[in-house]
Formats: sequence, C-alpha cells, structure tokens
Amino acid sequence: MQNISQDKTNNNPNGLPLEKDKIIERQIRFQELLISISTQYINSDLSDINKLINTSLQQIGEFVESDRSYVFSYNFSNNTASNTYEWCANGIEPELDKLQQVSLEYFPQWVEAHKAGKAFFVENVDLLPEIGQQNLHDILEQQGIKSLITIPKFKNKELIGFIGFDSVRKINKYNENEKEILFVFANMLVNALQRKENEERIKAQEARKEELLLFLSKQNQELNEYAHAVSHDLKAPLINIYTLVTWFMDDNKAFIDEAALNSLKQVLFNVEKMNLLIQGIFDYSTIDKQTDDDKLVNLNVTLKEILQTIVVPNSIQITVEENLPMVFGNTWKIMQIFKHVIQNAINFSDKDKGLINIGCVEKGSHYEFFIKDNGIGIKADYFEKIFNVFTKLDSTKSSSGMGLSIVKKIINQYNGEIWLKSEEGLGTTFYFKLLKDIKK
Repeated sequence: MQNISQDKTNNNPNGLPLEKDKIIERQIRFQELLISISTQYINSDLSDINKLINTSLQQIGEFVESDRSYVFSYNFSNNTASNTYEWCANGIEPELDKLQQVSLEYFPQWVEAHKAGKAFFVENVDLLPEIGQQNLHDILEQQGIKSLITIPKFKNKELIGFIGFDSVRKINKYNENEKEILFVFANMLVNALQRKENEERIKAQEARKEELLLFLSKQNQELNEYAHAVSHDLKAPLINIYTLVTWFMDDNKAFIDEAALNSLKQVLFNVEKMNLLIQGIFDYSTIDKQTDDDKLVNLNVTLKEILQTIVVPNSIQITVEENLPMVFGNTWKIMQIFKHVIQNAINFSDKDKGLINIGCVEKGSHYEFFIKDNGIGIKADYFEKIFNVFTKLDSTKSSSGMGLSIVKKIINQYNGEIWLKSEEGLGTTFYFKLLKDIKK
C-alpha cells in the first residue's frame, strides 16, 4: 500500500512524473519569455538600447533565479574584459564600476571555453581550486558568488564578449536546455547591439554628409562672390585697353603698316575673348543670385528679344516655330538657356547657308525643346565634355567656353535634362526638357 500511495503522489492523472511536467512547463515559459524579449528588441526604438538590455537582463536573471546578470566585452588587443551592462537583485551589491579592464589572466578557463563556443559553468565556487595569489576562486568569492554561468557572444564568428549570471544567495543549477536558451539570448543581444551600431554609423555618416554639404555650400557661395568681384574688377581695365587701342588705331591710320595693324587687331580680338570669358564667369556665378520670383515666361516674346540682342550673320537663317509654350521660371535664366545654345550654333556654323531651327514637343509633364543646326557637328567623345566649365572645341572662336555649362547649371536647377545628337559635318541638335510647371 505504501508503494501505491507513493506512485499517486509522484504521478499526474496522465501517468507522467510531476517533476518532469514542471521541467517541461519551465522550459516552455523560458522560451515564451525569450520570444517576448525578442519582440521587444524588434519593435522598440533602439535609441534607448541601454534600457532594453537592462530590462531583458532583469527578466532573464529573475527567471533563472540569479542575483546578478551582466554583459562583458572582450578586448583581446590589451587582453582585458570590461563590464558594460549589469542588473542586480535587491540587496545585491553591483560590481559594474569595479570590473573594468579586468585582465584575462585571472580567468583563463572560461576564456578558453568561450573561444571554443562553450558556456563556462561553475555550480559551486567553493569547489574551485585555490591556486596562486589571484585565482578564480578568490575573485568570485570576493563578489559573494556561489554559482555562475557565462555564455560567449560572437559577432561574425568573432568572440566579442559574454553574458553572465551570478547566484549569490544559493547554489544554482542550469540544465542543457536552459543553457541553449541562454545562447539564443546572447545572440539576440549581439544582434540588437549591432543594429544600434549600424544606426549610429548611419547617423554619423548623415551628420558628416550634412556638414560637408554645408561646407561645400559655403565654399560655393564664397567662390561665386569671389568670381563676381573679380569679373567686375577686371572689366574696367579691359574696357580701357580696348578703348585706348581703338583710339590709337583711328588716330594713326596713316602711319600704321599692315603688320602692325594686324597685331593691334589681334590685341582687340584677345581683349574681346577675355571680356567674353569674364562675362561668362559673371553669368555663371550670378545664376544662384537670381532671386526674382518665377513666373510664366512667354517664349515667343523671349526668343524675339534674344534674336535682337545677338549678332546673326546674313549667311545664317534662324527659324522659330510658332506658338511656343509658356514655361514657368525666372526670365533671365530661361533667356540664358536659349541664348547660349543659339549662340553656340552660330559660332560653329561652317556652311554657306547656315540653318538653325528652334521648336518644341509636348511630352507628358514636360516640354522637350530642340535647337537644330547644320554646322560642323561634334565628335561623340565630346558630348559630355562640352558642358564642363571653360571647355572650348575651337580656340580660334571668340567664345568664353562657359555658355553650355551655364545652360546645364540652369536646367539642373529646374530638374530638367539636356543632351544632344550630332554628326560631324552634318550638324548638331541640342535637346532639353523643362517641366510644364517648374514649381513641382
């Protein structure tokens, strides 16, 4: 009868030992806790990662009935380990501040275990050997530790630290299933910290990017102001040189031979080139300073004004389509686009009868303009280079080499696009897009 009574005490109605039921139930609750912590790590804002880690250390520590749980980081370059996070139960003295840059020589056993990917478990500290002046037994005993377990942390297969659980009030045991769950928790911590590191790295990169953009903006502003000042200051002496040479030529026509006259004409030609270059620099630096409110620009009127201000040789015929659209933008900038492309077509016309056609095609949210000529054409190698500042395909022309770079800068400001098609000897067509409503 006594044996039967004992069986009833140790078995549940299904015939399973009650102790085994408790172990299974504990493991399930442990796994559920880990899932809950994992969900918190995934859904929480990692800007408060310290709070998340400390909370999870408390939750796991309380569950495994430890009195102190913590995170250490290894530094193998100086052979030390430092305590980075710690939770302590009520009445348990914290050790975080004391355990900084602790020499790994004091606990080589668990370092070797961690390097092998294993947990280091001491069920009873009193049973550790007391060998040497600073042995592991003495170090743990000084902290009042009766039992402990430490789980290695790996990042990209590199050992970076460990998590640990101290039992101060009693001897504590961990079964294999609990050890496996603690390994999962260690991996979760590594992932959370790595996400935090990545976020901080991205924020630092964004901050550096913003700082660089501000610096470049300031430098660009200073450069534009400098270019504006220099171009303004250089114009006056150029005008004086041009005027004085012209007066000298007019006053001394009877005394100047052909060779001297050609030399003086060459001086005037170079003064004109310099003037155009200065004007180009001035225009390029002025683009960002055009703060007039954008408005609808009537291109039919604008192109008439442009053609009245530039010199068109009798050998060149310019045809403009009727009923060009209204575009939204700064009048000066819009005029610069058409003026420089048309002037470019005039400069590089080599036919007895040069033809320049200007038109537009409506395409969805934008207008696609074209300026077509039958001039000398451009090699494919130069399709991109011609938009660079100071790029000239012919040094004998009196152009500044700034015109197309000004055009591209303005079109980029309006989120447009410019490109060309060309064949040497047959001519070039420039295309550029402008949004119907540039405000968008």
